[in-house]
Amino acid sequence: MFKETLNPEKTALLFFDMLNGHIKKNEGKPLDRYVPVIKAGQTLLQAARQQNMMVAYAAANHRPDNATSAHTIRDTDNRLNPLPIDQKPEFKPVVAGGTWEAAVIDELAPQESDYMIPKYRWSAFFQTYLDLALRSRGIDTIILAGGSTDVGVTSTAFSARDLDYNLVIVPDACSSLEIDNHDQLMKRIFPRMSRVRNSDDVVAMLKNHS
Repeated sequence: MFKETLNPEKTALLFFDMLNGHIKKNEGKPLDRYVPVIKAGQTLLQAARQQNMMVAYAAANHRPDNATSAHTIRDTDNRLNPLPIDQKPEFKPVVAGGTWEAAVIDELAPQESDYMIPKYRWSAFFQTYLDLALRSRGIDTIILAGGSTDVGVTSTAFSARDLDYNLVIVPDACSSLEIDNHDQLMKRIFPRMSRVRNSDDVVAMLKNHS
């Protein structure tokens, strides 16, 4: 019987925006929808640590004054609330660099050897050193997890695909406020550019290589 594998030496685990400011808005406690996501993320992280894999964290690093934030003209905000066409939207970042909100949650705490990727746009690749870090390690495959599925995860997935990285996207380790967006991406979009596998499947794929 064929067993699907992942080579730990050529695979990196990338968490996207698993930050206090996104996840722990409830007086420092995780929002309900993130509880299973954190558990799945811990499963992935434990497997990566056991295999001495490269682990990276893409993290929003906005300026408090919005000077490096996007101010594009668009129809709606992220919640699909209409915006005036005759003026640019005023965007206030959810997290600002150097704050508690911008720190990775304790449940998925980085180690000194991990890679912190400050970012200023949706894609973890846009004007960051992520591609350089991956290629310097000989990485050709990325396990992608985090939130939001229909924003940063999607943008990063398209960038990775265009840079010819193999992708494994982990549905139970991703989250979106709009569950229908999450489901449609996992069922109809991501399979065209990646393997879509739950966290337990990813662990098995890593074990199958040894």
